[in-house]
Amino acid sequence: MKFILNGKSVTFDGEPDTPLLWVIRDHLHLTGTKFGCGIGACGACTVHVDGEAVRSCSYPLALVQGRQVTTIEGLSEERSHPVQQAWIQEEVPQCGYCQSGMIMAVSAVMARKPLPPESQVYREITNLCRCATYYRIRKAIHRLYLTQEESS
Repeated sequence: MKFILNGKSVTFDGEPDTPLLWVIRDHLHLTGTKFGCGIGACGACTVHVDGEAVRSCSYPLALVQGRQVTTIEGLSEERSHPVQQAWIQEEVPQCGYCQSGMIMAVSAVMARKPLPPESQVYREITNLCRCATYYRIRKAIHRLYLTQEESS
């Protein structure tokens, strides 16, 4: 299987039904994408495939053949992506385990043009946070909307 990971061509010579998460973590050694539940429910493993957020723990490698995959490591250099900056400014993470998946989910929604209403973003982000930082997550998303309005 060949695909583009964070802008670089990679090859994996394993079973096509191998979950993308295990290829990313165990074979390509990018550990920012986390294992949470293994059934695609919690979202800790969220990555982008061609710009869309997917749960990599239940996403078979066969589906990424020839496609673009972006992990938290490839989202931006030095945490400069607007979603990462909003997370930092609002001090969102507590333990931080789920936050790379949360950032990937939010960044996929925020990349849409035109932006969906803020309330729709809250409904679409189904990632779970065991530390319950949802209030700070909402503040960070709201900050992103304010920043978008100021730059328009």
